[in-house]
Amino acid sequence: MARATQSVENMNFLGDTDRSYFGRGRALAYASIAVLLAGAAPTAPWPLNPHPAGRQPATSTWVDDAATGPAQDDLQVHPAERDQRALADFIAKRFRVARDAVGGFVAAAFRAGTEYRVDPLLILAVVAVESRFNPVAESSLGARGLMQVLPRFHQDKLAEHGGDAALLDPVLNIDIGTRILREYLRRAGETESGLQMYGGAFDAPSAQYAGKVLSERARLQQLLVRVRRSDA
Repeated sequence: MARATQSVENMNFLGDTDRSYFGRGRALAYASIAVLLAGAAPTAPWPLNPHPAGRQPATSTWVDDAATGPAQDDLQVHPAERDQRALADFIAKRFRVARDAVGGFVAAAFRAGTEYRVDPLLILAVVAVESRFNPVAESSLGARGLMQVLPRFHQDKLAEHGGDAALLDPVLNIDIGTRILREYLRRAGETESGLQMYGGAFDAPSAQYAGKVLSERARLQQLLVRVRRSDA
């Protein structure tokens, strides 16, 4: 694990290091752990538009397998659903996380990307760098969950969800983290600086944090290119 960056005012995220498992007694924490061992995974297709915040179409589609039932092998799979299943398979293998749980994380990232107009591959790349897809990760400075949100800087967003414990819910963590990411991308005006703000490293002499995130995003994009070519 890499070095955590020093937090600055209004910087809500750490780097990708010093993660520890959050084992508090609240039931939500156990639910987060249980999702890693669950046996059913929702997946959600969304037509990919790999642009930063504020440049994506207002409408998109996603399908939750929990609501519609799993697709049958003999039926044609929607291209967007195919993409998201491929992403979940790749992430589960790369980070050694249960495929069933990752399907839900991918679905949540695409839903949040739709709502807040943030590239879902960028959201997933941030999760990869911040927590390696561990939904109960906690840093030594108190950043929590998949997107490693620092509660003390974002009480306004947490209050509507019942407080700090919401960050142990993977779906809420992605939702809140994406809202914060969107704010930083818009404030910075371009992706690299927005990511540096997101990682609490805006004043760093190099853009190391942004580089890590963008490298992860590139891997995901390359995966989708291969999947689409194989189905062409």
